[in-house]
Amino acid sequence: MKTITRFACALLLVAAATGCDAFHKLADSRLKAAQGRSYELIVVCGQQEWTGELGDTLRSVLTAPVPYLNQQEPLFDVLRVTERGYTGMIADHRNILRVVIDPTLAEAAAGLQYDVTAEPQTIMTLQGPDSRALTDYASEHRAEIVQAFELSERERSVRAAASYNAPNIEAAIRKTFGVTMNVPKGYLLAKEEADFLWARFEYPTASQGFFLYSYPYEGPESLTPGALLAARNRFAARIPGPSDGSYMTTSEAFEPDFRMFRLEGRLWCEMRGFWDVAGDFMGGPFVSYSTVDTATGRVFTFDAYVYAPDLNKPRKRNYMRGLEHLLYTIGFPAAEQRQ
Repeated sequence: MKTITRFACALLLVAAATGCDAFHKLADSRLKAAQGRSYELIVVCGQQEWTGELGDTLRSVLTAPVPYLNQQEPLFDVLRVTERGYTGMIADHRNILRVVIDPTLAEAAAGLQYDVTAEPQTIMTLQGPDSRALTDYASEHRAEIVQAFELSERERSVRAAASYNAPNIEAAIRKTFGVTMNVPKGYLLAKEEADFLWARFEYPTASQGFFLYSYPYEGPESLTPGALLAARNRFAARIPGPSDGSYMTTSEAFEPDFRMFRLEGRLWCEMRGFWDVAGDFMGGPFVSYSTVDTATGRVFTFDAYVYAPDLNKPRKRNYMRGLEHLLYTIGFPAAEQRQ
């Protein structure tokens, strides 16, 4: 699948007045590697603005809770520096949001720059005549601000999956389902059946994994929330728990959230919620994406889950986002290409 390479949303972006010729420049392989961890973001903002209403608004936008995690985690880990501190490794960070107040400006606006001092790097500049104008702008365009950085994180993840992949699992997916998919190195193929495949990545204190499954499409009713939930529980039961007879299921304590969306013209159904283990004590967040594979006449589902009970270790957010990004590596070759 194609990756998102540049910012695209309803927000009208203009080049920041303080920017350089790197606005929308192509990546330069001679640049340094960008600093920072996934979903870490530097905000360059003056002390007065950061401790006032503008800072409160930016924090509410950037550190809003990630939905459907069984612990509260922010969208981004935000670090704030002043303009004086915006040098060296800080200026080479992967995600940067600069706040510029210029009384000569007529209104607030936003601009994006890519790979200015490091690669891959996204720099957003919010500029306006005063704090009031920037506060209103950030509040009104909060979704677009978050989306810009999320798209950049997703593109980095998709590129990594394509560059450092697990060809054995990719081959198994193509053989079983006829679809292409990039799977990062480190995943182990845990189970492979005629209509089901399970891969997992084990960490010392966490586990993330996904399973793929397919079944006959019987009309629009196959994509209703009830039908998708029933299918998920049917196939998730093939993933064993830690004790004899235990298996994965969907938690009944929280009703899953459903939505439909289109990705490159294909209709997908998303189900997001929490999983449990029947017969044992385990659980965590999950997300599944289902679509109709018209070449085979079957419903195809990519279902991803995380188990990370240690609250002091890397965030569940990063594990879940990494799995969600794999959706954007899935491709459906034409029927004649599947032989």
